[in-house]
Amino acid sequence: MAKKKFKEIALFVTGMTPQVITETLYALTQEMKPPVLIDEICVITTEAGKTQLVEKLIKSGIWEQFFREYGLDPVLLDDSSIHMVQDGEQEALQDIRNKQDNELLGNLICGMVREKTAADSTRLHGSIAGGRKTMSYYLGAAFQLFARPWDRLYHVLVTPEFESRQDFFYKPKKNRVLTPNSPPLCERGGRGELLPYQKKGLGGVTQLNTKDAHINLAELPFIRLRDKIPLNGRSFTELVTQGQQEIDTATRQEPLTINISEKSIRIGNEDIDFVPMQLVIYLALVRQKLEHCPHTSHDHCLDCTDCFIPVVDLSTPEALNRMLPDYKTMFDALSGRVETFLKNWSKDGIRPDIIRQNISKINRTIKEHIPDETRSSHYTIAALGKYGSTRYGVRIEKGKIRIVDGRRTYV
Repeated sequence: MAKKKFKEIALFVTGMTPQVITETLYALTQEMKPPVLIDEICVITTEAGKTQLVEKLIKSGIWEQFFREYGLDPVLLDDSSIHMVQDGEQEALQDIRNKQDNELLGNLICGMVREKTAADSTRLHGSIAGGRKTMSYYLGAAFQLFARPWDRLYHVLVTPEFESRQDFFYKPKKNRVLTPNSPPLCERGGRGELLPYQKKGLGGVTQLNTKDAHINLAELPFIRLRDKIPLNGRSFTELVTQGQQEIDTATRQEPLTINISEKSIRIGNEDIDFVPMQLVIYLALVRQKLEHCPHTSHDHCLDCTDCFIPVVDLSTPEALNRMLPDYKTMFDALSGRVETFLKNWSKDGIRPDIIRQNISKINRTIKEHIPDETRSSHYTIAALGKYGSTRYGVRIEKGKIRIVDGRRTYV
């Protein structure tokens, strides 16, 4: 037997109808091609939901019978698999009744998805079919935040006549006729007595054949934000707030255009002129972001500052040589400005104190044109770290930058 690529984990949210668990497992193992064989089950529910799950699936024998009937290796379903929403006193909630209960639920679901997606060797299969609507929402939102490309989110679809049946848990191999007084599909139970939840009438249905039941999984597409925005918050609310801030920052930034021959930059519709020394230093840091980003596979920078460099990296003869082509673009070959530039700095490079002075002037000039710090902070030169180990760079998204050198445009 070929070695499995992933440890397959199924995560469910459930309420009073734990049938969604066996229905989903049936679809994964019998309807999906190739079948998905689950290795671990996790269920998030309330105390009332756990009671229903234990009675209807475990004590009734339905759980064991499903795996035995389809020749599948059994998957553990016990207290260690069932995670109940708890209050601040670590007491399980009977139900989700108020705003605080909902917050606790969201934190539990988010934490579970984050935990189960931590290892690259796992694949998470989430089912939003059970429980209250808020449970489904939180599970879907948690998948958006933490799911990897190979994780999957589903809703189980069951033929309507069978969907509300308390005695239907999956489609058995052999046809079974269900009536209002049908015992559960399990062969166990001694004398075939009805469980308490079966004693009431079942909607007036006189007879159903299980061979007519259809159970399908609808795979739900969703936007995956993992590795695209930093997510360091602990609670669900913190994660949503942080994620929204990062997205707003990335999408609201105005484009930055640097016109070398004009010795100016444009931020949105605002033109800002620089003296040559300021522009080559600013360009050096912008090119550092564009050409030396250590995360080339990332489309967005967000709060990443790994491209920031110390002043010493700008003050060497090698750094001067990298700036020289941009300086030459600013002036006519006969102006003599390039020769003067080289005469002053080619031996040892631009002195660190000169670079720091010009960084201050660059930032002052940008802030004079864009007083709103929430805007200007994306374009000014940021300094990180203590004196002596300070690194410098620009926070603007690399996808928002254009460089025009008079002949070509670099995006």
